[in-house]
Amino acid sequence: MIGKKPSIDFSEPSLVLKREDDFKLRQKILSLSQSEAKKIGINKSSLHYLRKHARSDKPFKVYGKVKEKLN
Repeated sequence: MIGKKPSIDFSEPSLVLKREDDFKLRQKILSLSQSEAKKIGINKSSLHYLRKHARSDKPFKVYGKVKEKLN
């Protein structure tokens, strides 16, 4: 038991969770029309997926390329 502590440490590490989907992003997705989405390069199926998940309270992932187009 070389290098082992004689006691057990039960302290919990601090967790920092960062959400990718903030309120502004959700509102932008919900207010985006299909024609506006097409102009910035977001497909109809991607827009449907984003709207579906933006309406729910659960966190969701927005992929990098789509996130760049929304900003």
